[in-house]
Amino acid sequence: MKWIILILGILSNASASVLVKMAMMPPRKFPSLSDPMAALSNWPFWVGLVLYGAAFLLYAAALARLPLNVAHPVLTAGAIATVALFSLLFFRESFHWTTGVGIALVIAGVGLITARVV
Repeated sequence: MKWIILILGILSNASASVLVKMAMMPPRKFPSLSDPMAALSNWPFWVGLVLYGAAFLLYAAALARLPLNVAHPVLTAGAIATVALFSLLFFRESFHWTTGVGIALVIAGVGLITARVV
């Protein structure tokens, strides 16, 4: 169950990042006090904000079940890798071989950090 909570936290965090990116792309506008209606109608921004809150709550729940030195690196590295893949899938952003190697090294590093704890 603890790993499911952590995976849901990773997915919530990465999805929030994708939605906030969508919220900042035309035709949508950055929420501002000068144009409150644009802010209210920018649903990706608000859903992203809610998902960031959910990610925080899931992280807190994971901390109740896992050591900090496991939960934080797994959540952070997982979010980094997932955002890199989501940016490729949803926004067609570049994904160089160095990005893939970097993600693999981050995952390997987290694996080494958590290997004796889990």
